[in-house]
Order: sequence, then structure tokens, then C-alpha cells
Amino acid sequence: MSEKILNIAHLSAEYRTDDGVSSVLNDISISLEKGETLGLVGETGAGKTTTALAVMRLLPKHTGFITGGDIEFAEAGSLLARTEAEMRAIRGHRISMIFQDPMTSLNPVLRIGDQIKESFKIHMPDLSDEEMEQKVDQMLEMVGIPASRKREYPHQFSGGMKQRVVIAIALSLEPELLIADEPTTALDVTIQAQVLHMMRQLKKNLGTSMILITHDLGIVSQNCDKVAVMYAGTIVESGTAEELFLSESHHPYTVGLFGSIPDMKKQTKRLSPIDGLMPDPMDLPTGCVFHPRCPKCMEKCKCEVPKEVTVDGQHVIRCHLFEEVERHV
Repeated sequence: MSEKILNIAHLSAEYRTDDGVSSVLNDISISLEKGETLGLVGETGAGKTTTALAVMRLLPKHTGFITGGDIEFAEAGSLLARTEAEMRAIRGHRISMIFQDPMTSLNPVLRIGDQIKESFKIHMPDLSDEEMEQKVDQMLEMVGIPASRKREYPHQFSGGMKQRVVIAIALSLEPELLIADEPTTALDVTIQAQVLHMMRQLKKNLGTSMILITHDLGIVSQNCDKVAVMYAGTIVESGTAEELFLSESHHPYTVGLFGSIPDMKKQTKRLSPIDGLMPDPMDLPTGCVFHPRCPKCMEKCKCEVPKEVTVDGQHVIRCHLFEEVERHV
């Protein structure tokens, strides 16, 4: 039987500033089984990183607030009920995160070996200094960096090598869940392919579950078991990767994302981007949040929030179009 490692249920969150309140997550639900990879997809501003920070309990202290729902992790239960001390024991050890930009994720004045070693000092203080050094060497070799370079500083590494160091830090304690926030955005396509291949191998070897945050559907198709499409803090479509890529039924937003990808089999003069921009989270549209940009917008889309409709298996779409289809089946 599969074992559920993460269950996000009806999670809502907001940022409160002097300018107003931004509703950044709106009733989102995601589940992840042990060993699975979930792709979290959407445009910039969709709420993907905020979801990751909420799981890690790292929302900005005085401005970020979880206003509803729950996050359950393995046998630890609700992460929202954990104290800060308990969360510090979980972060890095059981749940790790690869942050967006490898250029700014590393401390420029510390040798990379010391930055990897810090994880062992915090979570495995009983290890001797020699044992910690051996583990640092192992982690560097595992991500394809010679252990002899552990005394070098971040500026002596290329962007791809820095990302490998960040991955080594994230995987050093063999976490049960790895959250990778656009881990290849700052890299060229060749290095991107190498890093993703390495992450797949490490995940397989360590049995780690993963949430892969990206806006690249090509990366999702090659690396993910499940997919959740986010728009303006809402999950508009979710299912297995196979269901999402092979189904003919899609949320209009997902159709727009697919239309923005070059197709080698079709000849076209230009891509078909989605018209308009992501809405201001301080002033979200009524009804369906996507209706101002939707080419299939109906009158009810402007005033009624759509319900989730199961199209097939785990394939769920939140759209009035499919409510109509379901009603007539």
C-alpha cells in the first residue's frame, strides 16, 4: 500500500501589509505519497513558492499568516500545531528545500564544505568532526563535485556547480520530503538537464518524495508523477502526469499554458500566450479568478466560484464548463 507523506487540506494564507491584505492561497488541497514527485505549475505570482514556505512554516513572521486549513506530514501530524523548536528539528532533517536562486542561497564568506557541515552540526551533534568531514566528502562526490574542492568559496563555482552544492546541502540528511523551488531557472539548458537527471537519481537512491515547483511543463512531463496547476492562489487542475498530458479535457488556463509551449509537430508563425496578466492578490476577481482572461468565460463565471469536478481517475478540474458537462452525463 502507498503511504501518504504530505496532506495539505483546504489551506488558505494571506500577506498583511500597510497597503492591504493579499489573498495568496485560497483553499488549496494537495496530497503526496511516499516516493512520488508532484509538479506544482503556474505563472509567476500563482502562489507556488508561498505554498512551499507554508509547508516549511517559513512565511514572513510579521506579514505572512495561514488563515485556514491544515498541513499534515507523515506521522508528525499537523505541522501547524508544531512549536518553532519542533519545526527546527523537522526542517532540513525531514523536510528540505532547494531555494530558487543558487547564486544567493549560499553564504559568500563561508567555504562550501562548512556550509554542508552545518546541517550535521545542528541535527547530528553526536558525530565526531572527522565523521562530519567524511559525510561532507560523500555528499560532494554524490552530486558530482570532487571532495578536494570543499575548502573553496561559492564565487569559485559556476552557477550549475553552486546549484549542485545547494542540492548537496538539502539532501545531506536524507530528508523524507524535498521541496525544489524552480531549481534550474537560473541555469542554461545543458546544465539544467544534468541537474534534473542528478536529482532524479538521488531521489531514487534515497527514496525521497519531492515537490517540484516550476513553470516549465516540459520539466514536469519528464520528472513528475502528479501535477497541480495553480492560478492566483487556487488549484485549478490536478491529476497524474499521464492524465494531465494525455487527456483532452483541460481547464482553460492549462490550455493556455500548453499553447505557450513550442510544438515540434506543428508549424505555426507564433505561440499563443494567455492574454492579460495575473490579478492583484489584494483585489481578486469575483467568481472564477481566471474569468477576466478566459476565452470561454460565461456569465456565471463572473459571480460563482466553480466547484471541483472529477473528469477521470485523479484528474480534477475546477471550472464551470465541466460542471455543465457533468450535469448532462
